[in-house]
Amino acid sequence: MQIVCLDLEGVLVPEIWIEFANRTGIDALRRTTRDEPDYDKLMKYRLDILREHKLGLPDIQKVIAEMGPMPGAKDFLDQLRQDFQVIILSDTFYEFAMPLMNQLNMPALFCHKLEADAEGMLVNYHLRMPDQKRAAVKAFKGLNFKVVAAGDSYNDTAMLGEAHAGILFHPPENVIREFPQFPVTMNYSELNDAIRSASARI
Repeated sequence: MQIVCLDLEGVLVPEIWIEFANRTGIDALRRTTRDEPDYDKLMKYRLDILREHKLGLPDIQKVIAEMGPMPGAKDFLDQLRQDFQVIILSDTFYEFAMPLMNQLNMPALFCHKLEADAEGMLVNYHLRMPDQKRAAVKAFKGLNFKVVAAGDSYNDTAMLGEAHAGILFHPPENVIREFPQFPVTMNYSELNDAIRSASARI
C-alpha cells in the first residue's frame, strides 16, 4: 500500500509565477520567496500588481492554460499512475493549477485557494494549512501507507524528509549541497527509476 507524492511546479509544470511574468512581460511578477521571504507580503504584492495591470482570474487562467506541462511530464505521470496512487502536493492555488491539471488527466491535487470578486479580480488568498506538504505525508503514514515523495526545491525538503523515501528532481545546486541525504534525479527516466527502486526498498 504505497502513495507517491509529487511537487507540481518545477516537477510537472513550469514555475507558474515566473512563466506568467515571462508571458505577460510584467517583470515585477518574477519576484519570488528568494526575493521576499515573507510569503504573506509576497502574495499581497502580487495581488496588487495584478490589480494594477487589470488582470483578473479569467485572464490569468487563459495564460496559464497556454503554458502546458513540462515536456514529457504527462507521459511520465500516466505511466506512474498505472502502478501507484499519485497525489500532487503543491503550494500553488487550485484556480491557477486547474488549467494545467486538465492537461495532465486530472491527478489528485492538494494545494491552496484564491478569492476573486464579482469582476474576477483577485482580492485574497487562503492557505489550506501551514506546512501542508509535510502534514499530508505524515497523515498518509498515519493511514498506514508507505510514501515516496519527490520535489525540486527547498520548500519540498520537509515533505521528502517526512516520507519513507525522498527524491530530488532537477534541484538547484544549493539544495543538492544542503540535503545530500536525498538522491538526485535530472530527468523523468531517472525519477521513474528512483521511485520504483525506493518503492521496492521501503
